[in-house]
Amino acid sequence: MAEQRAPRPVEVAIGRRPEPVHTVAVYAFAGMAPFELGVVVEVFGLARPELAGLLSAPWYGLKVCAEVPGEPLAAVGGFSITAQHGLEELAAADTVVVVGVPNAFGGEVPPQLVRALRTAHERGARIVSICSGAFALAAAGLLDGQEATTHWRYVELLRRQYPAVRVNPDVLYVDNGELLTSAGSAAGIDLCLHLIRRDHGAKVANTVARRFVVPPHRDGGQAQFIEAAIRQVPQEDDGLAHSMQWALDHLATPLTVALLARAARMSERSYLRHFTARNGTSPMRWVVHQRIAASLPLLEALDGTVEEIAAAVGFESAATFRHHFTRTMRTSPTAYRRTFANRVA
Repeated sequence: MAEQRAPRPVEVAIGRRPEPVHTVAVYAFAGMAPFELGVVVEVFGLARPELAGLLSAPWYGLKVCAEVPGEPLAAVGGFSITAQHGLEELAAADTVVVVGVPNAFGGEVPPQLVRALRTAHERGARIVSICSGAFALAAAGLLDGQEATTHWRYVELLRRQYPAVRVNPDVLYVDNGELLTSAGSAAGIDLCLHLIRRDHGAKVANTVARRFVVPPHRDGGQAQFIEAAIRQVPQEDDGLAHSMQWALDHLATPLTVALLARAARMSERSYLRHFTARNGTSPMRWVVHQRIAASLPLLEALDGTVEEIAAAVGFESAATFRHHFTRTMRTSPTAYRRTFANRVA
């Protein structure tokens, strides 16, 4: 009888456990415009060989989600999209992106989406909207008491439907930590790059921007809060636009409402009324934002001390500059410089 041998222990090759991937889930629906969805897919779902050696954390894993996975969704332009994942996977993601709602003008936000957003938020997920997607976040109650933005076409509607939301129409995006909203279409690119910058740093975000063939910061100096670009003077008799252009040319000098009104050839009272109606903000608040925008490329390029930059863009002191910068950008000038200096060319 053959001698029985004790079974040999099973050898298990123990390798390095794969690092967890940050899951990004984006909401798809019938009737959607494909641009915003395409932005999210390309930013978070595309292979990134250009990032080899740059990442200190794993890249994203993307899931396109819909209420009924596997069902073709007709998109604007005469083609269909089929999402392979349902809303339960959207609710379980690390970052949730809503690129729009089926009908912002009078349409109800789908209750299933509202429930999924609330579940994701309660779990601590990061919730992001592009364009009319802000209506979904508002319907879920996530934006109550928060500052938010959306496409300019929807600003007044969002204010009327959700008066608890502090709607800011003058920025490309708003970062409230785990709740982020952006304006329409291309502003979604700005916000997605901002998310990469938060997660992986400026160098990685700038590398992705280069592949997108877009600037890392729109207009060379936009970060968390970006004022809408000011138009050039369209007509010689447009006094309001002329005064704004004049202010941009004289940011480093002391500016007052009286000076701006004089440049517009209006009374101060009339100027204040017309300026606020056109721009949705007061003249001096607008000036502060323009000065902050002018300071960003100086901080990024390491041109001068904070005190010198404050004087160069028209703030009366470094303390005043720091106060307004921190209030607007949600970070200090020094911290901003540390994060965004030496950008990839």
